[in-house]
Amino acid sequence: MLFRDSAAAVAAEIHSSALFLRLTEQFVHVHGYKPGASEVRSWERSLPVVMNALLDAGLGQVEVLIEYSLPLNSKRADVVLAGVHPKTGAPSYVVIELKQWSSATPEDGEPLLCRVDAYAQPVLNPIEQVRGYCRYLASFNGVVAAHPERIAGAALLHNATEFGVSGLYEAEQDEYGRLFTGERRGQFLEFLKSRLSPASGAAAADELQGAKIGPSKQLMAVAAEEVRDREQFVLLDEQRVAYELVLRAVRRARQSDHKEVVVVTGGPGTGKSVIALSLLGELYRSGHTALHATGSSSFTTTMRKVAGARKPEVQQLFKYFNSFMTAEKNSLDVIICDEAHRMRETSANRYTRADHRTGKPQVEELIDAAKVPVFLLDEHQVVRPGEMGTVAEIRDAAAAKGLQTRVVPLDSQFRCGGSDAYLRWVVRLLGLEGGGPVEWEPDDKMQLTVVDSPQELEAFLESRRAEGYGARMSAGYCWKWTTKVAPGQPLPTDVVIGDWSRPWNVYGTRAVMGAPPAALWATDPAGFGQVGCVYTAQGFEYDWSGVILGPDLVWRGDRWVTDRTKSKDPVFKKSTPDADVDRLIRNTYKVLLTRGMVGTVIYSTDAETRAKLRALVQPRDSAALPV
Repeated sequence: MLFRDSAAAVAAEIHSSALFLRLTEQFVHVHGYKPGASEVRSWERSLPVVMNALLDAGLGQVEVLIEYSLPLNSKRADVVLAGVHPKTGAPSYVVIELKQWSSATPEDGEPLLCRVDAYAQPVLNPIEQVRGYCRYLASFNGVVAAHPERIAGAALLHNATEFGVSGLYEAEQDEYGRLFTGERRGQFLEFLKSRLSPASGAAAADELQGAKIGPSKQLMAVAAEEVRDREQFVLLDEQRVAYELVLRAVRRARQSDHKEVVVVTGGPGTGKSVIALSLLGELYRSGHTALHATGSSSFTTTMRKVAGARKPEVQQLFKYFNSFMTAEKNSLDVIICDEAHRMRETSANRYTRADHRTGKPQVEELIDAAKVPVFLLDEHQVVRPGEMGTVAEIRDAAAAKGLQTRVVPLDSQFRCGGSDAYLRWVVRLLGLEGGGPVEWEPDDKMQLTVVDSPQELEAFLESRRAEGYGARMSAGYCWKWTTKVAPGQPLPTDVVIGDWSRPWNVYGTRAVMGAPPAALWATDPAGFGQVGCVYTAQGFEYDWSGVILGPDLVWRGDRWVTDRTKSKDPVFKKSTPDADVDRLIRNTYKVLLTRGMVGTVIYSTDAETRAKLRALVQPRDSAALPV
C-alpha cells in the first residue's frame, strides 16, 4: 500500500498537489524504481474522481487505501475503501479498479476478454478483474475470509461513455464485480452509500491491515480437488487472460478445425503451473482430451501421486515431454507443456528403439500431438546444458508449420510472498541483471537472513518448523552424490561442511529409511533433514528455504567467480563452454533462492562470500534465532 487516510484528507492532499509526489516517493521506497509516466498519470486523473464521489456521497470519513497490495502476491488493487456498513454496522470494504479507457469492446465475442486501443493483446474485462481481486482477498485475508459478504467490488471507467463500453456489460455482474462509467456517476454514488456509512472507517481499515494472512494454497495440496472436482485457484488479470485464451482456442479448434499454439511466459511464481492445473481441471471436466506434460520427473511424479490419490486414472493425465514420439497427429485436443523451458532438442535417448529415432525435434512432436499445444515457460530457469525451450524456438517451429503463435506474458508473481523487491534483489545479487548487487531493504512480504554456519541454518529452519511452517535445505551441486544405497542402509552423509554433514535427498523412486523418494522431497514432510539439489527443488515451493552456496560460486573482490572444478554436477561435460557453465550455475542459485514463500536463510561455505552477503543483508533480530 502506498498511502492511507480518510477520503477528506486524501482530497485535501490532492488539492495541495502533494499527494502525487508522496505516492511517487513511496512507490520508489517500496518497489525500488520510479513509477512509469502512465501510472502517475492514472493517479492524477483517476483518484480525484473517486475522492469527489466520496465527498459528494457524504463519505469523507471513509478510509482510503491507495495501491493496496494483495497478500502473498505482487498485484495491487487501485483503491480499497474501508468503512462501516450502513445497515449492519459491521466493517465493510469496497475494492475499486480504475480505468481511463474511453472505449472497449469484447474480444471476438468473449465478454470476459476485451480489446482496448492502447494494448496490443486482449485484456481482462475490468468487471472480472475486480471480481478476481475480491475473491482473492476472500481467500487469503482472514478478516474477509470469515465474512466474505463484507467485501464488494466495482470497476470505474470514468472517461468512458455507455456507448463506448456497452459490450463489457455482457459479463455477469454481482457484488464482487460491477461496472460504472462516467455517465453512471449517480449510480456509482448510490452504490458507495449502499456499502458505506458516513462513520469513520479507520477501525475497519486497521482490522483489514492487521488480519491474519492465510498461507498460499500450495500447488500440490490442492491439485486433487483442482483436477477432479472444481477450481481451487483464483486466477488474476493476465493469468485469467491466458486461461481464457486457451479455452477460446480449444473452442475454435472444435468448431472450425483450427489449430493454434499458445505460449505463456513468466518468471518464478507467476502462476504458470496454477494456470496449467486450472486448464487441465476445466478441460478434464468438460470432456476434452487433454494431457499435462513436463520434463521434470519430480513434478510429474508428485502430480501423479497427489492428483491421482483417489482416482488412479487421473495419474495418466501427467506425462513427460518425450512421451509423444509416436503420438498420432492432433490426437489430443490440448497438450499443456508445463516448465517448457526444460524441453530438449530431441526426445530420443540411449534407450529409444531404433524405429522411433526419427530425429524430429521435441518441440515439433509436442506441437503435432494436439490441436492446441500450450507451452508455459521461463527462459531464465534453464539449469542444464541441452535445455532449449524458448519463445523463439516455439514460434519458429510453429511458423514452419504455418501456425499462429499467441504469446501471453505473466508479470506479477506469487512466489517469495509476492515480493517483487526480493526477486529483483536475487537477480541483481547473482549478476543476472546489470547494476551489481544491492543492499536488501526489508519489506513486509519476504524475510531474508544470512547465517555463519550450516548448524545455524538448520537450527533456524527447525525453529520455523516448530512454529508450523514447512522448510527445506538445498545446496549447489558441489558434493558427490552417492546414488546407490544398499538395502537397509541409511542415506550416506555426502554433504560435508566442517563437522556438519547431511545426506542429499534420495536418488531414485524408492524411499530410503524413512526419507522420501526424490520426486517427493519438496512436498513430503520427511524431506527435511536431507539437502535438496536444483533438480528436486525446481518447480516447487515451501515456506522457509535454507540455501547453501557452495564453492562453485564465490565472491572475490568486486565480482562473482564461478569455479567449474568445484561442481560435481555430471551434466557439465568437458565440452560444455565456460560461459554456459557460469550462466547455468548462477541460474541454479536463482532457482534455489526463489523457492521460499515466507523467507530465505542463506549460508555460504566461503568466508569472503559470507562477508559480502553480510554487508548486503541487514543483521537479523537475534530474537528470531533459536537459543
